[in-house]
Amino acid sequence: MLQNLHIKNVVLIDEIDISFEEGLNILTGETGAGKSIIIGSLSIGLGGKFNKDLLRDDTKDGLVELLFYVEQPWIIAALEQMDIGIGEEHELLISRRLSPTGRTVNRINDCTVTTAKLQEISAMLMDLHAQHEQQTLLKADKHLEILDRFGGDTISKIKENVKALYLHYTQILSDIEVNSMDEAEKNKRMDFLLYEIQEIESAMLVEGEEESLQKKYKKAVHSKEIISTASEIYEVTGYDSRQSAAEQIGHAVSKLSRLAELDFDLNELYSVLQNVDGMLNDFNRGLKGYMEEMTFDEQEFADMEARLDVIHNLQSKYGDTIEDIMHSCESFKDEYQKLVSYEEMMQAFYSDLNETGKKLETACKTLHNQRVAFANKLCDQISEALIELNFEAVKFDMQFETLDHFTSNGTDRAYFMISTNVGEKIRPLYDVASGGELSRVMLAIKSCLANEDDIPTLLFDEIDVGISGRTAQSVAKKLSVIAKKHQVLCITHLPQIAAMADVHYLIEKRVLNDKTITSISQLDYDASVNEIARLLGGATITDNTIAAANEMKGLSKEAN
Repeated sequence: MLQNLHIKNVVLIDEIDISFEEGLNILTGETGAGKSIIIGSLSIGLGGKFNKDLLRDDTKDGLVELLFYVEQPWIIAALEQMDIGIGEEHELLISRRLSPTGRTVNRINDCTVTTAKLQEISAMLMDLHAQHEQQTLLKADKHLEILDRFGGDTISKIKENVKALYLHYTQILSDIEVNSMDEAEKNKRMDFLLYEIQEIESAMLVEGEEESLQKKYKKAVHSKEIISTASEIYEVTGYDSRQSAAEQIGHAVSKLSRLAELDFDLNELYSVLQNVDGMLNDFNRGLKGYMEEMTFDEQEFADMEARLDVIHNLQSKYGDTIEDIMHSCESFKDEYQKLVSYEEMMQAFYSDLNETGKKLETACKTLHNQRVAFANKLCDQISEALIELNFEAVKFDMQFETLDHFTSNGTDRAYFMISTNVGEKIRPLYDVASGGELSRVMLAIKSCLANEDDIPTLLFDEIDVGISGRTAQSVAKKLSVIAKKHQVLCITHLPQIAAMADVHYLIEKRVLNDKTITSISQLDYDASVNEIARLLGGATITDNTIAAANEMKGLSKEAN
């Protein structure tokens, strides 16, 4: 359940911190006091839009934090699969911080998470019924979503099978479309593939060949420069000139040898110079040998150029590397073999399509049958709930139609039907329901789903739109019943619902230091009675309205 809501620097809220309790938590307040801001902040915490226009002070961060106590094993298991730990205290802290630059950081306990992951986790913790949600009942495609949600794992598993078969079915259709061709087109393609295969294979490519050729070609292109410069180096270091390094060092070795005979201390230097002389001799022999081997005839050079042209031409057509070209060749061979056995391939496609189509049809029928069974159960429960919500002669059903094509969601189109008066023909819900009726229908649906979903916290915003009197009392009782199994948060302007509260909160707007702020506070019994009296009597609260509020509060306690 939701234990605490902390909001800072959001719209009219400077900073508030409010704790919620089990049961029915009722929030009331004057029109414009900021009830929508509280709901909006809850929505933000659950992963809704959080943009910098919502910052009260655009130089500071905005913050929304929701602290949940989680005890449901299925939620704990799901969190563990997402690598979200809740510890021994079973607490889950959702935090969303918005900087003045517009950057949002989402955290769950110690983990930074994406908004998508936050929304996925939030959906397990709280079901938020905002003012606009009841309008979704006017969209027929939403009715099937409600039914499938009611069907839980049973429907979900069948839908997964239908979706997998449908994806395979559409892939086969795509393969048939891509591969379909007439005889002339097939023969033309085969001829072209054969040409490509022969062009690659005739080149007899070898992996690593291009790199080796490029190295030799570069050497050949620059051979004149290489020989010329190498000759200059040999002239400096070799033996062809008395001024060369080899001759000079050889002369120095001879002189130092004589000195070493005269002074033993020069032996070490003599040894070093001998090494230098030996290394230079080795270098000169190696350089001379390199120059003697550095010969290229015109034919060898032309052959290298031609071979590189072949490789580069194939690369321009079939891939950047020889490995890519060979891979392309294998692909051409595979395609060619498929075309050789084209009739067998297409026959296999159509056979697979037919077999998959039968499986998909069976799965869709299974899904339909399960949906019909759950629809009967759901409609019976909704009918009972609507009777409790002061629909005295209600008929509620679900109409199924079969699509003429497969979809990933089966072949069903389904929508709710309702009749609210004796003798009135049952008609689609989206055609006949008024605003007040939609509110109660949605509450009835939520109460039925709540029993199946096991979502800990339900939030209702303006569930009482368009109702009053006995109907309002019925809605209050239904909310109280739901609150026995779930934590319920409800924003209302009706005294009948406020009187049913297990915990009552007042949302107020006031001016502090020339700034308008919204605050929220928990009311004790007497303060709750006064607030109910305000809802009953408006601006002027009399002893009679206080007495009526006390009576309403007392009757609500007896009803609980």
